[in-house]
Amino acid sequence: MHQRKNKYYKRSHISEGKFRHLLKCFSLDLNAFEAHKITNISHRSCKLIYGKLRSHIVQLFTHSTPTVGEFECDESYFGPRRVRGKRGRGALGKTPVLGILKRGGRVYVSIVKNCSQAALLPVIQGKILEGSTIHTDGWKAYDGLILNSYDHYRVYHSHNEFSRGKSHINGLESFWSFAKRRLSQFNGVSPKTFYLFIKETEFRFNHRDQNLYQLLLRKLRKYPL
Repeated sequence: MHQRKNKYYKRSHISEGKFRHLLKCFSLDLNAFEAHKITNISHRSCKLIYGKLRSHIVQLFTHSTPTVGEFECDESYFGPRRVRGKRGRGALGKTPVLGILKRGGRVYVSIVKNCSQAALLPVIQGKILEGSTIHTDGWKAYDGLILNSYDHYRVYHSHNEFSRGKSHINGLESFWSFAKRRLSQFNGVSPKTFYLFIKETEFRFNHRDQNLYQLLLRKLRKYPL
């Protein structure tokens, strides 16, 4: 049987028109079941393609080259609802994520083992060049930044201080709010797929002012699934 050609998805049994319809659903952030109902593509196929799209996004839109500039660094925790009595950094059962935001640019997220200095500093050094300015909160893990040739400014949330002139992490706080609100719609993300979901969220935040459907269509035409 002759296979229909789909320039966006190699070796696909789904027509190009149906795939574009599914990509539109993905771009609008509809879940796989909603996409299945709209496109009439099987739920299993929708989930499979969504997973491939998330993996592709990581490959195409994650840039590892360190840069110089003014940055915000902060960590947040993702996972089950907070267990009573377990609060703050190291909250039981949650996944720690480090966020790095270049002011006037984009956010980058990385899952870390914990929020110790040994876990955070290598990630920061891999993304931010010496001589840059970094804004953080008062967490002790950031104590070594000034020793690594960064200009380091803090705000102390524990003292109800959230900004001091240009010193704040409001950009990252905005991203964390966006990420938690978005991920809550999935009613729990498996630890196995959390990385792809948080990186997809990074992508959506960084390109929130663009037409995601057209952006993905252009990329997939050049680099098909």
